[in-house]
Amino acid sequence: MTEKKKTKVIRVNVDEPELEILEEAARVLREGGLVAFPTETVYGLGALAESERAVEKIFAAKNRPATNPLIVHVATLEEAKTLASHWPQAAEELAGAFWPGPLTLVVKKSDRIPAAACAGLDTVAIRMPAHPVALALIELVGAPLAAPSANPYTRVSPTTAEHVMRGLGGRIDMIIDAGPTSSGVESALVTVVENPAEILRPGMIDRQRLSGIVELASIREIVVEDSRPRPSPGLSRNHYSPRPRVRLVEREEFLALLDSGEGREFIGVGEEDEGKVYHLPPDPCGYARGLYKAFHHFDRSDVEEIIVEKPGDDSGAWTAIFDRLRRASSKSR
Repeated sequence: MTEKKKTKVIRVNVDEPELEILEEAARVLREGGLVAFPTETVYGLGALAESERAVEKIFAAKNRPATNPLIVHVATLEEAKTLASHWPQAAEELAGAFWPGPLTLVVKKSDRIPAAACAGLDTVAIRMPAHPVALALIELVGAPLAAPSANPYTRVSPTTAEHVMRGLGGRIDMIIDAGPTSSGVESALVTVVENPAEILRPGMIDRQRLSGIVELASIREIVVEDSRPRPSPGLSRNHYSPRPRVRLVEREEFLALLDSGEGREFIGVGEEDEGKVYHLPPDPCGYARGLYKAFHHFDRSDVEEIIVEKPGDDSGAWTAIFDRLRRASSKSR
């Protein structure tokens, strides 16, 4: 059981983070503690990536199975290369095109990263976040940070410091509050271990943009159960789930269910106000920014089921959103 502790919240400016304030968080990390910090995607739970003991604290705080590897965050491309035993050309080209940004690359790992961070595999997931606070923090620490999403395992990823406190308050040392994240959906995950590269988890950098840089393997659904090590995070069948069950339906069924009685809430697509419907924008970027916020909103209610109108057409950037909705709706009852 994780020891109960007082979780301190520090606030910094998102555009020009105050280094004297961030230094306190960097000290906690250098001493082996856990600090949640914002990235452009979601808030991450950071620990020293090269410290097996610190990494194990992440798994304990999140109740995360040891078979689920972590993403290691870096501040420079040069640092990323030191974490890999081999840095293929595809990694060079993708990093050159999309770093810093919401893209994680899976490569063969070097001895710098302990096995605990990689589910015992010989690969490591690396990304360079495009967030001033995250980059400044990593630079102040002077070492790469392992940082999965800062939430209990399988629950909704946090896009605000408040979400982090609600899920992990009392389990971690500190939260850096720099306001809401800008993307709201986790990074795309691409393995470049083999040629061609393969998308393991879709993100807002979609397949079309990635394939404009490198050749990609054919699309296949990758789901790994908790009993087996998986090649990257984000591959659990049940993931990103609020407490109420989630039901994903076509618009016709969505409209038919609006007057179906108590115990349900509704997430629709559009800007119009239909009273009982929580609307998300009709564009993928706006929808992604609001999705987890909506899930967290209903997490605090007594509702038993969230009916979600299917958005978009499951292509381009919508693919990542559909992936999260399907995993959120797969929770068994």
